[in-house]
Amino acid sequence: MQDRIEYFLFISLSYIVRLLGLSLSQRLSYLLAAFFYFIVPIRKKTVKENLQKAFPEYNKAKINKIAFGSYASFCITLVEILYLPSMSKSELESSVSYTDIPLIRGKYNEGKGVIFLGAHFGNWEYIALTVAVQLDIPITVIVKSQRNTLVTNWLDKMRVKWGNKIVTLGISIRQVYKELREKRIVAMVADQRGPSDGIRINFMGRKASVFAGPALLALKTGAPIIFGVTIRQPDYSYKTAIEVISMEDLPEEEELRIAELSQRHASVLEKYIRQFPEQWFWMHKRWKY
Repeated sequence: MQDRIEYFLFISLSYIVRLLGLSLSQRLSYLLAAFFYFIVPIRKKTVKENLQKAFPEYNKAKINKIAFGSYASFCITLVEILYLPSMSKSELESSVSYTDIPLIRGKYNEGKGVIFLGAHFGNWEYIALTVAVQLDIPITVIVKSQRNTLVTNWLDKMRVKWGNKIVTLGISIRQVYKELREKRIVAMVADQRGPSDGIRINFMGRKASVFAGPALLALKTGAPIIFGVTIRQPDYSYKTAIEVISMEDLPEEEELRIAELSQRHASVLEKYIRQFPEQWFWMHKRWKY
């Protein structure tokens, strides 16, 4: 029953966003952010604790400003996702500016497959959609099931709207290997907290557990890792930041190779978080252990 009520509210909000239009809904997102930040402060304590750990040099006022900005960023992303059923392909293409498509296409043409690694930054759902549209090449998106299967199913329909396909994380890792062995592009995110016994890296000045999956897949298949995020602009459009993660000069021991490669892509993410801290998703306990 709870799932059905949540889904009803989710779908109702989607219809409201589509009725109001994307531009107005994006501007009104700040009211939604204020509601969740000041009135129903979901995970507010976690957000501030994370920011204090990541930026110990910042005073309380600056921490509070970034914290509210992160809520606003998430709410903008939310309404953009809710608008997807009404979004046209041309709207999607014009929403994100790419200058690095030749780089991605060049790596794809090497015939080793590509691991397109994103993060919960800007609008993380847009990036796999728009890369596939810009390249005119379907992408296999690795997704994590949400608690509410009705919402998950809705999201999955949006993710495949323009030709991409999805593989659920944890159900078919063999399918992920198969996609890379068949020289396809596989998109995933790996910026949240890894397992308690996972590999530790340095992230935002602290030791943090990381998911080793992207590094392990790259080393096993030879597929390059391309890191990409969308950076929201003042007019609500996005510019992309795309970087190839170097696989040169890695240690010989496998565990050290995985740790080093994981450190490299985490360091690239950290660079963009430090530039645009409000655009990263701070609502999970990144340094729980």
